[in-house]
Amino acid sequence: MASRIVSERDGVYVGSQVHTLVKVLVVGHFGVGKTTYIGKISEIEPLRTEEVITQASTGIDDLSGTPDKKTTTVAMDFGRLTLSDNLVLYLFGTPGQERFKELWEDLSIGALGALVLVDPKRLGESFPVLDLIEQYALPCAVGVNHFEGSEPYPIDEVREALNLPAETPIVPCDVRDRNSAVQALITLVTYLQSRLD
Repeated sequence: MASRIVSERDGVYVGSQVHTLVKVLVVGHFGVGKTTYIGKISEIEPLRTEEVITQASTGIDDLSGTPDKKTTTVAMDFGRLTLSDNLVLYLFGTPGQERFKELWEDLSIGALGALVLVDPKRLGESFPVLDLIEQYALPCAVGVNHFEGSEPYPIDEVREALNLPAETPIVPCDVRDRNSAVQALITLVTYLQSRLD
């Protein structure tokens, strides 16, 4: 019998199995690694809306923390990851610049939560992102991205610096390493499930 796909309130039938589809945002400040993250873990070719950074962004986009950055996301990144036989995550990466925050309203609709990527050397740039997380009432986990040549930061210090509640999960993460990236997502999903229990 051919596979059939039928929309259901709790998921989608693929063949005889029900798949629960979950929308998750991958967010963070400019240049923190969101596009790399989704590209590394997506099981499909990710949708990217990157454009070359031009002179027009001079004085608007701060490249001091990422001097080699040549492109930037201007709408969103999209990927998909099947975590189990019945759980499929749809990943939506948001642009990191303040001028694109209007996209958050549309992208946050229907999202169950967000993975917030942070650069421990630029934690101050994470506050506008965390403000949006709070504004849209999205439960989140925080992935502390490990950049080339940087030392790991103590999780307790990151929590204190970002003024995060004790229940917000924080996990070390290297967006270039698939296993590490997937573990951060599993941490978020586990947290979301615990909130439903």
